[in-house]
Amino acid sequence: MTQTRSADVTRKTKETDISVSVTLDGTGKADIDTGIGFFDHMLDSLARHSLMDLTVRCKGDLHIDMHHSVEDTGIVIGQAIAKALGDFGGITRFGHAYIPMDETLTRVSIDLCKRPYFVWKVHFSRDKIGEMDTELFKEFFHALAGNGGMCLHIENIYGENCHHIAESCFKATARALRTAIAIDPRLGGKPASTKGSL
Repeated sequence: MTQTRSADVTRKTKETDISVSVTLDGTGKADIDTGIGFFDHMLDSLARHSLMDLTVRCKGDLHIDMHHSVEDTGIVIGQAIAKALGDFGGITRFGHAYIPMDETLTRVSIDLCKRPYFVWKVHFSRDKIGEMDTELFKEFFHALAGNGGMCLHIENIYGENCHHIAESCFKATARALRTAIAIDPRLGGKPASTKGSL
């Protein structure tokens, strides 16, 4: 690897102030502080299993609710990953993973193609995990896909425990992303596309 694939992105609005640093070829180190305990736990898992080094700082309007903080964090992490990928040349591009967690099984497929698309087939039987609204997981991944140039499909095949369902979504996304961002030396830096560019 002759060039470090890393990026820093900041985004400040009237609702959130977020900074993200990402190194794609890392060791899975995470330094996360969003003010939302369970979300921090999930982002730590995202870093650990993708082997990306990830630093996230988010100050949001949590006195209103968690929506802006979660969605905007997805936006900035997605932007940082896309920035670190540059022209997306030489990467494996596709990745998928099945993650079992006890009674739960989740499948994720990713195409890093610069044409964002998002499919979410996940149901939670509870409205909250800890203090976090379960509907916000969809918002996070939708923002991640849209800003990261990802075609991202997430499907919980079966499961009962909402903690397991959420965590398996993050771990499966991480593992699929780990494959997709990997450099394939046989491509010689060229995009994995018949078009010649992504």
